[in-house]
Amino acid sequence: MRYAAIDIGSNAVRLLIADIIQNNDIVSFKKNTLVRVPLRLGDDAFIDRKISTSKATDLVKTMTAFRNLMDVYKVSEYMACATSAMREAENGTELLKEIKATGIDLEIIAGQEEAKIIYSSHIEQHLGNKKVYLYIDVGGGSTELSVFADTQLVASASFNIGTIRILDNQDKEETWEEMKAWVKTHTQPYKTIYGIGTGGNINKLSRLASNKEDKPISYAKLKSLYEYLNSFSLKDRINVLGLNNDRADVIIPACEIFLTLMKYGRLRQIIVPRVGLVDGIIQTLIDKHLSAVVAEKNLE
Repeated sequence: MRYAAIDIGSNAVRLLIADIIQNNDIVSFKKNTLVRVPLRLGDDAFIDRKISTSKATDLVKTMTAFRNLMDVYKVSEYMACATSAMREAENGTELLKEIKATGIDLEIIAGQEEAKIIYSSHIEQHLGNKKVYLYIDVGGGSTELSVFADTQLVASASFNIGTIRILDNQDKEETWEEMKAWVKTHTQPYKTIYGIGTGGNINKLSRLASNKEDKPISYAKLKSLYEYLNSFSLKDRINVLGLNNDRADVIIPACEIFLTLMKYGRLRQIIVPRVGLVDGIIQTLIDKHLSAVVAEKNLE
């Protein structure tokens, strides 16, 4: 059995096809195929408040390709979500109809729903009793924050601060201040805060730090990485450091967001599980299936 997840983000569009593995009562998944297309919808959405005709065409073509791939891989169930770029685009609803014509039902999700889906797949393995975590997901258009204490979600919020938004000078000082204040307020009652970070940029930073998956990055290490990367021009980050074109620019504002949140949340280090929205979507589908099985058994 295979499930698929589609994430239409502000920087890139992703398709994850996963093999579902059932071992007695335990259901897990193994990544089979991941396709990433850097459409940069946020450049249109955050500046013009509308997805341009050319990018809309590319998006529809991408969804057609994703639909065909899911058919070839014989995907039994899928879920497709769009985040901040589509949320803010005035023609987002029109695009939904065009995408539906390709055979894909797409849902534009709110920021807090995005956060809920992302941490659903992996947060529990990092939560320890009597520990407090600040969960940070940085995207192209928004940053989702959640605070967990004693394995319970105690607060969550979404802020319009993201890498593409910063590059396009569409971030607002008052939003930065709101985010800093939120972090200070919700972490202040706790003595020690642990960080968990997700998103393509922190995943890449973890690799650049030569860290294994889940090995924490210290504030000092992240700041050192930021200064190192910032010492190169955009061209040299691509040609000398070997970063992808669509990663070389956004990785700098991503560092700035993470460093700011670590500072105001008093985080000495941050764990990077290297997963994202598509992983959370697959887990959401698994949970939905398991709930249906339980409900069916209860009816018998």
